[in-house]
Formats: sequence, C-alpha cells, structure tokens
Amino acid sequence: MTRDEALYRLRQLARARALGRHVGSDRLIQAGLDALLADVDSPSLALLAGLGRREEHEARELFDHVVDELGLGVEAPADPIAARWALAYWYAAQIVDGSLDPATGAELIWVEAASDLGYPEALQPIVECAVHLDDWNAAWSTPLEQLKEEVLVAARALVARGEPETNA
Repeated sequence: MTRDEALYRLRQLARARALGRHVGSDRLIQAGLDALLADVDSPSLALLAGLGRREEHEARELFDHVVDELGLGVEAPADPIAARWALAYWYAAQIVDGSLDPATGAELIWVEAASDLGYPEALQPIVECAVHLDDWNAAWSTPLEQLKEEVLVAARALVARGEPETNA
C-alpha cells in the first residue's frame, strides 16, 4: 500500500464515522498499521497501530487524534436531511471510484439515504436498480452485470450533480 492509498483509507474511515457509520476498532487499528507501514507519520499513529485486543476500546479516540494530526477531519452536516444526502453522495462516489461494489452501494443508498429522504427524484435511478438487484435471480433475461452497470451510470450522474442535495 502506498502512502496516498493509506491516507485515502484513513480519510474514508473518518468520513464513514462522521456520517454515522459504525467502523469497528479492528478496522481502525488495521488502517493505522497500514498507514504506519506506508510511511505516514503522526504522533498518535504508532499508538493506534500498536493496540492489542485488550486495548481496542482506545482505538476510536486514537483514530480521532490521528485524523486531527493529519488534517483529514471530516465534518458531517448537522441537518439530518443534509447528512442523508451527504451519505448518498459519498456512497455514489465510492461506486464511481470502484471502492464499493455497485450492488452493495445501491442497497446502502436505498436503505440508508433514499428511504429517510422520501425517495427523492435524484436517487430514483439508483433505488430502482437496488430493487431490481434485490429481486434478481439467474433466470432473469437481464444479466447481473448489466444491472450493476446501470447503478454505476446512475451513480456517475449523481456525482456529476456536484455537492449533495440540501433538501428533499
């Protein structure tokens, strides 16, 4: 893993936490270890990377220190609607960059964002794909990969809109 990849992973985990996603201590510690091995340097990074099982309860606080020290902090919108849009936009960006499987990402957008936002028009293409993917089976004439490609196209369109929506 390169230094840039390690920083990207730390930033993604920080964003996930800021947007209310649960990130296990084991993942925070592993990201710290990977960053340390990739020559990322911060005063708290070695402490995070060196945590053992009995010290996992310290991971979140140390991770927050690492994020602050590296200037990777992410602040979620205080408004719940804006926060759901930010979550949908973030998942879409991960689908586009290839770090999130389109089927998984579509389901996350459907369940964790669109439903709370009242199924807004901008998310409909992704939600429709998520519904199809949820029902899909091998007997369908539409291949699974085609549905995933449709999610990718819809996610690109959402990302191209720019900043996440601030109203439903």
